[in-house]
Amino acid sequence: MTLRIAMLGTGSFALPTFQSLLDSRHSIVGLVTQPDRIGAGHHQHRNPLKELAIARELPVFQPVKASAPESLDALASWQADLYVVAAYGQILSTKLLSLPRLGAINVHASILPKHRGASPIQHAVWVGDTETGITVFQIVRELDAGPVLAIERTPMGPDETSGVLEERLASFAVPVLLDVVEQLDAGTATPQPQDHSQATYARRLSKPDGEIDWTQTAAEIACHVRAMQPWPKAYSHWHRPGQSPVRVIIPQVRIIADTVPAASGTVLSSAPGCLVVKAGRDAILLESVQPEGKRPMSAGDFLRGYPVQPGQKFGDG
Repeated sequence: MTLRIAMLGTGSFALPTFQSLLDSRHSIVGLVTQPDRIGAGHHQHRNPLKELAIARELPVFQPVKASAPESLDALASWQADLYVVAAYGQILSTKLLSLPRLGAINVHASILPKHRGASPIQHAVWVGDTETGITVFQIVRELDAGPVLAIERTPMGPDETSGVLEERLASFAVPVLLDVVEQLDAGTATPQPQDHSQATYARRLSKPDGEIDWTQTAAEIACHVRAMQPWPKAYSHWHRPGQSPVRVIIPQVRIIADTVPAASGTVLSSAPGCLVVKAGRDAILLESVQPEGKRPMSAGDFLRGYPVQPGQKFGDG
């Protein structure tokens, strides 16, 4: 039979999933997405799911709280058989989850129960995982704890940033999700409980998470820098004698084997085009640097404008 499906999503990670449902044999009855956000300069943030829904002449519902009584009444009128949720950004109540005949399923960008929460991709990169994946699970009241309907794994590239990995996983999720929808329609889905004792939590990131801790190993710092791209971006402060520190964003680094006895954060080399900073173990070559308020530039261009000297420090001073 043809299912009536409502999509709940906001972030770009959800766009391929939404597109695939629109192109499927099932009937998409509407999109639930977060209210429009106004950014700096009164510019409205782009919502690609909303744009797609409008182009397809679908109802778009943007409640401040999807689980509010008035929202439940509106959603009930859609008479959906199934809710598909991806990067929506709200906790759903038990009453809301009980509205569709087949419940609600979530497309999550980690191998559950690892990295439950708001930023699984960033945390997987940050902790140096070598494998990640997509989990489709039945939503329950407890965060990302519902029975698993499908898991598909994929290796993580050693140079993948969070942004690159998110884009790849968004497309990787499509066949996994569509297969689960067909199983639910046929009544052949076999939910499996998660091992809650193995759960880890990937909290929402904030700007201070971007600050580099130079006491960590070079390998840990490199993972951190990749994890913070494209947001909140890894950063540090260059300390100059007698002057205010310079805040710099560090978009790209490379690990350098090093045994020089120096304090973490010490500049080991500022030769033309080569800016090397001591880590807790080994060292970090800064391949690109972005001074606050400036464009990203190569280390060589940065050094031509900012006379960093060996022995100076990066970090909290």
